[in-house]
Amino acid sequence: MEGKEEDVRLGANKFSERQPIGTAAQGGGDDKDYKEPPPAPLFEPGELKSWSFYRAGIAEFIATFLFLYITVLTVMGVSKSPSKCATVGIQGIAWSFGGMIFALVYCTAGISGGHINPAVTFGLFLARKLSLTRAIFYIVMQCLGAICGAGVVKGFQQGLYMGNGGGANAVASGYTKGDGLGAEIIGTFVLVYTVFSATDAKRNARDSHVPILAPLPIGFAVFLVHLATIPITGTGINPARSLGAAIIYNREHAWNDHWIFWVGPFVGAALAAVYHQVIIRAIPFKSRS
Repeated sequence: MEGKEEDVRLGANKFSERQPIGTAAQGGGDDKDYKEPPPAPLFEPGELKSWSFYRAGIAEFIATFLFLYITVLTVMGVSKSPSKCATVGIQGIAWSFGGMIFALVYCTAGISGGHINPAVTFGLFLARKLSLTRAIFYIVMQCLGAICGAGVVKGFQQGLYMGNGGGANAVASGYTKGDGLGAEIIGTFVLVYTVFSATDAKRNARDSHVPILAPLPIGFAVFLVHLATIPITGTGINPARSLGAAIIYNREHAWNDHWIFWVGPFVGAALAAVYHQVIIRAIPFKSRS
């Protein structure tokens, strides 16, 4: 009995009541059970000679192609239905976007990181997770993939595609451009913040199951943002997705507010990067030596 009381006392005093905050909470360099990857250089010439660099770009192209193909085709199926109850409706569209992100991030994370979105690439670049060269290459390949994906959907039935808006993003009637911009900023913030949290080095070390489940919260975040903002902007939060649909649809309606679907996601991604890196993790932005 006496031994048990001693164990209780040890357990009660094992952890100090005063917990460290801010940068002190990150611990010293030697007592961490994880290793923070060093910041990527701004330009890495060796990447351009590596097959893995181009393989990653191809993976981003194919993933964004499949993403636009499935999601825009789903939007077209809902648009042609005489009744929203006769098809998957807005919830089905949201599941289509979220589900495809879940599947595609799972498939490509080990090759390219599974960005499938210029805003995600931009946020990770600001956090020094990849070089400027790779970021530009990814964004170009994502945009090309999105254009091809939307083009295939149009090829299936041009009349249906052109008659139902082509899946292009625009600010809905009754909302201002400011409303649309705000919705895109906040929606992208939710997505990119989730990406940072799901791929956090500290969390991966603490919970061994997180790397396997990382695509799940990312896809779920996309699903939830679509539920909230489809009635406002059709939900962009992905400049490549918006550009691909706008180019293939190519009507004035698709280009009037197109700037919102670049400015909003990039601002939201930047805010998420700063919030996670500086506020949540308090990670210093040191250059690689």
